[in-house]
Amino acid sequence: MSDLFQQLAPKGTEYSAKDIEVLEGLEPVRRRPGMYIGGTDDRALHHLVAEVLDNAMDEAVAGHASWIELELDTTGCATIRDNGRGIPVDPHPKFPDKSALEVILTTLHSGGKFGGDAYKVSGGLHGVGVSVVNALSDRLVVEVARERKLYRQEFSRGVAQGPLMEVGAVQNRRGTTVIFHPDPEIFGDRARLRARTVYRMTRSKAYLFRGVQIRWKCDPLLIDDGDDIPAEDTLHFPNGLSDFLDSVLKGRPLLTRGFFAGTSPLADDMGQVEWAVAWPDDDEDGFLNTYCNTVPTPEGGTHEQGLRNALTKGLRSYGDLLGNKKAASVTAEDVMGGACVLVSLFIRDPQFQGQTKDKLVSVEAARLVENAIKDHFDHWLSADPESGKALLGRIIDRAEERQRKRAAKETSRKTATKRLRLPGKLADCTRQINVGTELFLVEGDSAGGSAKSSRSRETQAILPLKGKILNVASASADKMRQNQEVKDLIEALGCGTRDGYDGEKLRYERVIIMTDADVDGAHIASLLMTFFYQEMPDLIRDGHLFLALPPLYRLAHGQTVVYARDDAHKDELLRTTFAGKKNIEISRFKGLGEMPPAQLKETTMDPRKRTLIKVTLPSGRTEEDKEEAKDAANLVETLMGKKAELRFHYIQKHARFARDLDI
Repeated sequence: MSDLFQQLAPKGTEYSAKDIEVLEGLEPVRRRPGMYIGGTDDRALHHLVAEVLDNAMDEAVAGHASWIELELDTTGCATIRDNGRGIPVDPHPKFPDKSALEVILTTLHSGGKFGGDAYKVSGGLHGVGVSVVNALSDRLVVEVARERKLYRQEFSRGVAQGPLMEVGAVQNRRGTTVIFHPDPEIFGDRARLRARTVYRMTRSKAYLFRGVQIRWKCDPLLIDDGDDIPAEDTLHFPNGLSDFLDSVLKGRPLLTRGFFAGTSPLADDMGQVEWAVAWPDDDEDGFLNTYCNTVPTPEGGTHEQGLRNALTKGLRSYGDLLGNKKAASVTAEDVMGGACVLVSLFIRDPQFQGQTKDKLVSVEAARLVENAIKDHFDHWLSADPESGKALLGRIIDRAEERQRKRAAKETSRKTATKRLRLPGKLADCTRQINVGTELFLVEGDSAGGSAKSSRSRETQAILPLKGKILNVASASADKMRQNQEVKDLIEALGCGTRDGYDGEKLRYERVIIMTDADVDGAHIASLLMTFFYQEMPDLIRDGHLFLALPPLYRLAHGQTVVYARDDAHKDELLRTTFAGKKNIEISRFKGLGEMPPAQLKETTMDPRKRTLIKVTLPSGRTEEDKEEAKDAANLVETLMGKKAELRFHYIQKHARFARDLDI
């Protein structure tokens, strides 16, 4: 092996002390900018503004500044000004020949946020923020107004261009002004700060700290066509995150009467947390934005985990209070799915993952945030029972849908490695392709036996179902998975359900619901149609679902034999076919199982003689179709859904129209 290394090593090279390079000052930042700002792309370029703005925000959060100004000009410079205390300008104890300002601007890991009481909470904690901006700017100017004096110092690419100068006396002015121009050598000649990006960043900072006023200004020439931003604006939001959420949702309908929003101090005087959460009542996507000490944390972290825990445990407890056992299966995924969430944490000495602070990793933050929010959420749910129940119902629906998808995936994985399993009760047809084939869904073994004797074995399959099938519109995912009739039906069809539905795998061209021609039969048919509507709507849209019309009566007189679908049809036949005749033999079928196979075939199963009703659904492509689809969904929810009070009101409203009840 050593011989191999000798062959690979460059000839005539040595490795000694003179090969060790020592980078001084801010040179490491210029050599490896990606280590400090995540790269040299557009996002990294705008991160420079964020670093300086964060310092100004820290002054505001600490209570020393009430306003911040941010300006972009046509030279490509950004100016950030605050009315805080101003960067210290006295000589630094460790570097007597330099001011504290110059040390901060030219030295990594220097600043007033490592210890002491200068900042209880702040966004910049690594001590590299403004020095990195200095290193990556070809020109940076700092002005400080302290104790009625104005000081100024210029830098270029991290190097001071002269000593700190006392410019003169000033009145009614204090704070820090930073003017910088990103270095084209680092970011490219075409790189520029985009007004829209900087404005949105600035606005989010104003939402995050309701006590600050941020004054925005940029040259109109910098606003690109189509950008919906002003050239000047004063950003101040007294309601904080609630104002932000309200502006983003723009009137979207909500499940609840309002937002779950508020602020709360953290235990042990560690800081505070603010939140605003909404659950829209529509199909649009939600979002989750998290912040720590006004710094965006796009990858979330422990403060997000604390919020998730508080909301999830709160909903479970609320469900337990209402006696709803289904709430125990709710997870954070169900609670947060579709929600619009903002959470802003202010905490001492936060620990971030990386200099760009994309993720909060402070372990104690999860516990502190959860404890601070959970009691507020409990009270919010209890204060408005109608909203609380609506929210709980929607979250439980999400949990059941998640469980259905997981079960479908597990079934898919199992069947991928096994031969097709078919229910034992299924009398399948012999044709190998689905063209021309039919599956009859019948009630009970008796009807199943009669149908099997009446069918064409090549093209007609029979699946007997025991009694009334489960009402899937009001059943939980667990009940569906455990219900044998539902499992048999899904396995027989072979096409999957919901998002997993694949029409190419449907084993039959027609699915025919064949139930008794009485009230019980109609109820079973409605339950089956609800199943297909909920679990396989595309099967209906593609024209595969039908209702058979078995007769309720047999009428005979001499050699004349006819069948009547219902009482009205029987009366019509008596008036027409048997007009004036006496001693007509009228027999009522108790059910399909009581019909002789020959009669069942002749009246209901023979394609040449039977009558089928096709079940249809609106396509949803036109506005009229969309309205019809909405009406259909409302009717299914009213008649078959979980809310008994909707059925009660419907029955009360329509009872006067009921005729010829078969009781």
